[in-house]
Amino acid sequence: MVEPNLLHVPILEWYESNARDLPWRAADATPWGVLVSEIMLQQTPVVRVLPVWNEWMERWPTPKALAAEQPGEAVRHWGRLGYPRRALRLHACARAIAEEHGGEVPSDHATLLSLPGVGEYTAAAVASFAYGGRHAVLDTNVRRVFARAVRGEEYPPVATSAAERRLAEALLPELGAARWGVAVMELGALVCTARAPRCADCPVTHACAWRLAGKPPHDGPARKGQTYAGTDRQCRGRLLAVLRAAHGPVPKEALDAVWDDAVQRERALDGLVADGLAEALDDGTYRLPHS
Repeated sequence: MVEPNLLHVPILEWYESNARDLPWRAADATPWGVLVSEIMLQQTPVVRVLPVWNEWMERWPTPKALAAEQPGEAVRHWGRLGYPRRALRLHACARAIAEEHGGEVPSDHATLLSLPGVGEYTAAAVASFAYGGRHAVLDTNVRRVFARAVRGEEYPPVATSAAERRLAEALLPELGAARWGVAVMELGALVCTARAPRCADCPVTHACAWRLAGKPPHDGPARKGQTYAGTDRQCRGRLLAVLRAAHGPVPKEALDAVWDDAVQRERALDGLVADGLAEALDDGTYRLPHS
């Protein structure tokens, strides 16, 4: 394996000069702000998250503030971030923090994992970035940097492997692990990107196993981009937009008007209800969840 210092020093120095000024990285960012950012950033670029994060933190600066609202309000103010079940998970998480942890986001990794909607990555990120814990934080960007720089592979496996976790743990510095984690993440987001890596701008290009091997192409399953137009996901988004815009029950006719394919529309609407993102009322109308 590459000598860790060959990566630590140049990546950390690069981060000092190139880190984006993001509010959840500020010295006064709260653990709650970090947790909200991490859930919002899943599969969603920073440019889309920033305005929604700012609105949420102004409206709900603490877990108790969000917990006091109906879950439908979290869905309403999720806006167009996509994957709106994340809003429900954040709301459930806020209630658990308010009811079981005195309104304070836990600092312990295992306790964070016990919160609704918090998985291994999010627990590690919050424990690390909010509290300075020494944890390997493996998001898509970090996994891609390690795959190229250390393993000599263009892309990491589809699912995080035990070998990747061992590698990430082995590369953790004894001091400053949290800063290391966010620095590698930033490098993957800005330079070592998936489709057009800027190797000439990379601080570890001299030690990158993938570049030194001649940049061998990915030999695993083809990486397919996600389609959106015409999918159930797009249909669900249209229906949910109607519910978000209304501050009360919505007649079925208003939902029928936004999607022509009746079979797909009914399937998508049933899915929203099953996922807890909408409620079907006895009079045939629909609304955002209240329970």
